[in-house]
Amino acid sequence: MKRKLIAAIGVAAVLSGVAACGSDSGKKNDDKSTSSSTNAAGPAADFKGKTLNVWLMSGSNPPGWTKDITAAFQKQYPGATLKVTVQQWDGIQQKLTTALSESTPPDVIEVGNTQTPYYAATGGLKDLTSVKSDLGGDDWLPSLNGSAVYDGKQFAAPWYFASRVVVYNKKIWSAAGITTPPKTQDELFTDLGKIQAKGTKDAFYLPGQDWYAFDGMLLDAGADLVKKDGDKYTANLDTPQATQAINLYKKLNSYGTAPKDKDEATPQQSDVFAKGDVGSFIGLGWEAAGAIAKNPALKDQIGYFALPGKTADKTASVFVGGSNLAISQNSKNPELAQDFLKMAMSDQFEGELAKEGGIVPNKAALNSQLAGNAYGTVAAAASANGGTTPLIPAWGNVENAPNPIKTIFMTGVLQGKSPSDAAKKANSEIDKRLSQQ
Repeated sequence: MKRKLIAAIGVAAVLSGVAACGSDSGKKNDDKSTSSSTNAAGPAADFKGKTLNVWLMSGSNPPGWTKDITAAFQKQYPGATLKVTVQQWDGIQQKLTTALSESTPPDVIEVGNTQTPYYAATGGLKDLTSVKSDLGGDDWLPSLNGSAVYDGKQFAAPWYFASRVVVYNKKIWSAAGITTPPKTQDELFTDLGKIQAKGTKDAFYLPGQDWYAFDGMLLDAGADLVKKDGDKYTANLDTPQATQAINLYKKLNSYGTAPKDKDEATPQQSDVFAKGDVGSFIGLGWEAAGAIAKNPALKDQIGYFALPGKTADKTASVFVGGSNLAISQNSKNPELAQDFLKMAMSDQFEGELAKEGGIVPNKAALNSQLAGNAYGTVAAAASANGGTTPLIPAWGNVENAPNPIKTIFMTGVLQGKSPSDAAKKANSEIDKRLSQQ
């Protein structure tokens, strides 16, 4: 099964976006988008005393954006309460599965783009097909909206997208005599060797189970995670392409002291980078911001570049991660939840999220908000050569902890198993999960 490549997001779009927050046309859209059709006659009082519970993920909601949308919501619905609860990615799939099965789930949830088909198929999400246009869906990039659609129906709204890039400490790289980012993987290896020769143990900090970073390498090698066998999907890690990808990952891991049996959150790699003695790591914009928050001295020392490809003409492929916003099927406040989605998807708040968070927005017209954001510009350019995990419902079972790609395949190879042996064992576990309903 060929995985969907994202070709609609490029640096040209970032630099040439035609709509910006604060423009007259944008203001008209904002006014329309934050006025609910259910409130046209002014029945905001209907929502007095109600609490809208919104679950967002760690790193997704910048403080300025959260403050502004909360204020706008409280103004629009005086007497109602917006309660935003920040969840951690680690273990979220099991937590969401449980919450969505209960009679009083959170009203609005942030769902990873790789996990949305799973929740849609299990009946946990409200069908938004009839209100897609009202939410602004006519302008969503089709390539980014794909993960929010299941069985031809719209079960979520595409919220934001991001790709992992190399975050590096300019001071450490400069001390090793490196003045420009590498253009090829061979140049990267040479540069990392120079940095280590200067005494930096972690020239490249890459934990052994950073699954999404590895998925980009799989994409770059042309590896398909699954293949279709009749009417079912089966695992596909025992291929020369997957071996090529894991060998690249293993080599990069060797340029540092990151654990081989932990992921990027254990410990949080931004905390490790914040100490100031790490040359580089693969990460997201919020992780760089987290490092700066812990060590403000890093503010002017951090730079970004896309992981280089084998040749200088194209950067390596990346996994394009991101999140969708959905309404729980059992929400007790479906109208209020729909109005919140409309507000969050408006040009005002989608644009503000892009500007503050450095993420790729769901409309090409808002890409101008990334101008001047060093991470966002690099990430958007890298995303032009990116893709996703298989957009099939059963894929959510694969990502459930313990993810066999992480624990069996990746850590297995990094700890000395052959890619072939580790792949066979991981494939067996993946096949069991793909067969689960």
